[in-house]
Amino acid sequence: MIRVAVYLIVVGALAFGAAWLADRPGEVVVTWQGWRLETSLMVLVAALLAALAALVLIWSLLRLLLRSPFLLRTLLRNRRGERAYAAISRGLIAVGAGDADAARKSTLEANRIAPAEPLALLLSAQSAQLAGDREAADRAFRAMAGRADTKTLGLHGLFIEAHRRNDIVSARAYAEEAARVSATLGWAGRAVLEFRSATGDWAGALALLERHRRALGKDGYQRQRAVMLTARALAAEEADRDNAKAFALEAVKLSPTLVPAAALAGRLLAEGGDPRKAARVIEKAWRANPHPELAQAYADVRLGDTARDRLKRIEALAKKAPGHIEGALATARAAIDAHEFGKARAALASHLKAPTRRIALLMAALERAERNDEGRAREWMARALNAAPDPAWTADGHVSDRWLPVSPANGRLDAFEWRVPVTGIAPAPAIEPEATPLPVAPARPAESAQSPGQQGGTSLEADGSLSRSRRPAKPSPLKPEPVIPLVHAPDDPGPEAVEADEAHAETQDGGWRKIFE
Repeated sequence: MIRVAVYLIVVGALAFGAAWLADRPGEVVVTWQGWRLETSLMVLVAALLAALAALVLIWSLLRLLLRSPFLLRTLLRNRRGERAYAAISRGLIAVGAGDADAARKSTLEANRIAPAEPLALLLSAQSAQLAGDREAADRAFRAMAGRADTKTLGLHGLFIEAHRRNDIVSARAYAEEAARVSATLGWAGRAVLEFRSATGDWAGALALLERHRRALGKDGYQRQRAVMLTARALAAEEADRDNAKAFALEAVKLSPTLVPAAALAGRLLAEGGDPRKAARVIEKAWRANPHPELAQAYADVRLGDTARDRLKRIEALAKKAPGHIEGALATARAAIDAHEFGKARAALASHLKAPTRRIALLMAALERAERNDEGRAREWMARALNAAPDPAWTADGHVSDRWLPVSPANGRLDAFEWRVPVTGIAPAPAIEPEATPLPVAPARPAESAQSPGQQGGTSLEADGSLSRSRRPAKPSPLKPEPVIPLVHAPDDPGPEAVEADEAHAETQDGGWRKIFE
């Protein structure tokens, strides 16, 4: 609309000017070099306009002639770009569809037409990956890493290829370089964070975490920082307890429900003479996540207390998470230490219909301590062999006796969870306190499902505790291990089967326990 208005205004102005000149006729005389030219004003204006139009036409033709080589090059380049775009599009579609032959043909055409284009390099790398040609993919990614516009893309590809070769050193170098080039690359920040965490470089990991604080978000940042500070506190616990306490307290402030941080902070605060603050820290974590480490730390918040004092404290803690099995276990353990056997039986009574392994072992310890009944204690210990498993620190198929900040399988940060590692095990029937002794079944070794490259067994220690040993095969960072459920028959081997189980367990090695869920 604006253009139309401007056009009408210009046309009106020209018409007004022409009419104005027509209404005012006059003569123009030009004398030059003995020549005398006489004409009217309108004819002179028309002649000047015609000459100006002729000059413009001549200049346009001359300019077109001078620019013709450049225009021809531009035309050819545009046609080549269109052909290259079409070839790259067909190639990327073929890669996405998994058509290796079509992707290879499109890659050859794209490289012939536009070999230096970034998308052509990307197509070459992805086509080589689809065909399984790792060397060609590595060359393409290196070419991209050498250019400023595709450097981060090339480093990401080299990082992936290094992981596929299980070349951890090169993978870390590529991730470090990518994180240095761009702080917004989430994959590079996570990879470097995991590498530094896996090597115990907690100071470097915390410094890098600060750079990626915005990308992680508030909750993710606080959780990861709390995990790293807890790991740093555990590493400094023996050498520098003051710094360890400072790290643990900061971790608890960031994540109050993180069990390892709360347990460590409570223990260090109690040692430092601040039992009230230690109790508050542990109680807050206990309400969210009841855990045996928290119960143990809470029992020891006041050094030098008697067993009965610790029992009273544990009973108060258990009431803060009523009905939870960890409260019952902690109360029973403290009651046995205080020789309050009635309270121990009362705490475990509601869990005897489907006892877990720890409940069975506590019942065995209770039979020994209260009645000196070795027969019934051995019955409970035998029952513990096939009882339902208790929660444990588990990550990526590995079970640890203690919390670890990173997974031993792939270096993933904050991977360990407190949960039951094996599912699908039917709990054995309970041994009632006053029931008739069960008949003795034929002795047989404890059953266990083992994967290739893994050996293990289950044994009863002299103090009545259970130990399970696993020697896992070296984990692969590329392919997940198969999911093999472990199912144990809910039988009752009886007291005499314990000796056979102990003989079988003596031949096994200790170390990590590897399970498959």
